[in-house]
Amino acid sequence: MIMPNFLIIGAAKTGTTSLYRYLKQHPQIYMSPAKEPKFFAYEGETLNFCGPDDSEEAKSVVTHIDAYQALFNKVTNEIAIGEASTIYLYSPNAVKRIKHYIPHVKLITMLRNPIDRAYSNFLHLVYQGREPLTDFAQALAQEEQRILDNWWPFWHYKKRGLYYVQLKRYVDVFERDQIKVYIYEDFQNNLFNILPDIFQFLEVNETFIPCLSERVRESRRAPKNKTLYTLFNKPNPIKSMLKPLFSEKLRQQITFTVNNGNLVKPKVSQEVRKQLVEFYREDILQLQELLQRDLSKWLEY
Repeated sequence: MIMPNFLIIGAAKTGTTSLYRYLKQHPQIYMSPAKEPKFFAYEGETLNFCGPDDSEEAKSVVTHIDAYQALFNKVTNEIAIGEASTIYLYSPNAVKRIKHYIPHVKLITMLRNPIDRAYSNFLHLVYQGREPLTDFAQALAQEEQRILDNWWPFWHYKKRGLYYVQLKRYVDVFERDQIKVYIYEDFQNNLFNILPDIFQFLEVNETFIPCLSERVRESRRAPKNKTLYTLFNKPNPIKSMLKPLFSEKLRQQITFTVNNGNLVKPKVSQEVRKQLVEFYREDILQLQELLQRDLSKWLEY
């Protein structure tokens, strides 16, 4: 059975979905039809995460080797075979399982300013209507309790940004030439240099240019009024009752108007940013040494 020969291992909210879509277009690359099977993090486990809608998230996780290998049944003559599960960087169990099954695998990591990553993660769940708190500082204060209560790791806003600790696990197990690390800001601003480098790493045609319309535009907006947002954007009895009274076009216009006034682009407060810089400082300084890269901008308030 076929197994992948490369993995995008994380981190979450760093552009990995866009990268997955670009790579999927390359004729010499096969990407798993399920972007994040998460197999190496949860092989053989029974998942029982307890956060809002976590049970729905768990349904997409592949926990058995046969089901995982089936994701690659349609591979033909592609050179690079991969998938993109951002939990792998964060999961201590993923490292040893990857080493066991595919020891010569190539690993791609995307890293982002951990404060911006955490806030984007938070806004993502707020926008989905899953995050019960609309204040970032309050959500951060609840993180340890949520971890104790066994919420899905996507709720670990702060801890998923401790990149040195996570990356060091891979560096200790795999050869350095098996690991490529990219910075989100470079990926955003210098894509036409980053993609050929990734293609070269995967030993496929470097001149291929994907359709950039596949790029995922990150939503930076969150609702001022969560109840109003849910009423107009999520399935609910009131919405169902009113649906026959308005045409689809009018419903879309009303939703757009309401969202335009209700969705805002919040920023991390200076106080919270300062606290997080201090939380991440040692990890960022260690990461700088590991990567031999200046990351001092991540330490700015």
